[in-house]
Amino acid sequence: MERRQLIRAGLSAAMAVAFSFSAFAQSYPTKPITMVVPFPPGGVADTVGRPVAEAMSRYLKQPIVVENKGGAGGGIGMAQVAKSKGDGYTVLMSLSSLVVLPEADKILQRAPLYQVNQLKPIARFTADPTVLVVRADSPWKTYAEFIAYAKANPGKISFGSSGNYGTMHVPMEQLKSATSTFMLHVPYTGAAPAVLSLLGGQIDAVSTGPASVKQQIASGKLRALAHWGEGRLASMPEVPSFKELGVPIQYSQWSGMFVPADTPAAVIDSLRQAAKFAAQDPRAVAALTASGTSFMYQDAADFERFVQADAKEMTALVTRIGKVD
Repeated sequence: MERRQLIRAGLSAAMAVAFSFSAFAQSYPTKPITMVVPFPPGGVADTVGRPVAEAMSRYLKQPIVVENKGGAGGGIGMAQVAKSKGDGYTVLMSLSSLVVLPEADKILQRAPLYQVNQLKPIARFTADPTVLVVRADSPWKTYAEFIAYAKANPGKISFGSSGNYGTMHVPMEQLKSATSTFMLHVPYTGAAPAVLSLLGGQIDAVSTGPASVKQQIASGKLRALAHWGEGRLASMPEVPSFKELGVPIQYSQWSGMFVPADTPAAVIDSLRQAAKFAAQDPRAVAALTASGTSFMYQDAADFERFVQADAKEMTALVTRIGKVD
């Protein structure tokens, strides 16, 4: 008799938990949601995150407030979300450096700020190759002139990034390795500060997503020399790829949304539907097109497989790069 009572009590408790989760999911969201962008304003994650947040807020009927949390190449903001409560009220708009930083910490022999499995993918929004950019008044009109100078003058060319092993640093390390050149790395807290330093003459080049530099290129302040993609870019059809130039390197800077891994499935589904709405929303599409990028949407299941494959590839790449200053 006592055993039956225990079983009934256990079943009742399980049903109560299931009911509470169901009720929570049905009412979600009941208050504003915070979208952590782990970089300063003006970079790719911010450029993508703001129109996505605005569109998703219309779908969910609750405000989504963008919070820029820069530092450690994005690691501080990523860790904040990875360790936050999985209730759907804190989401992350991240770049592809998310899969690199834990491996970089291992190489640098320090405790990782987070692990990738602490986060659950919701949707991928963009996937752009990075672009090699210099000032328009620089002496390098072509990639051939740029790399010839780099080879003849080791350490004289400086490039900025969003932090060690970030999405602006890794492709430049690829280029250095492929061309046997040495260029000086200057890390910043995000893409926007690095681009500002390039415009101000403090550094000579950056590798970043098209959305971070399209306006400055259009206004004649910056010049794109090459990009890390396959073919020509729709937003910059005059810019050749490195593969086209005979340099066998490729790199994609993707952006996507994540939540803490213990977020309830029903809440994840609500966010998935809102993300899908945003990727098809005319206002969000127009905003991204104007910035120089476009949606390359992947739903949660496909995005999770993509992240796992990219993590494997980037781990091998970072291991080859090894320890850097």
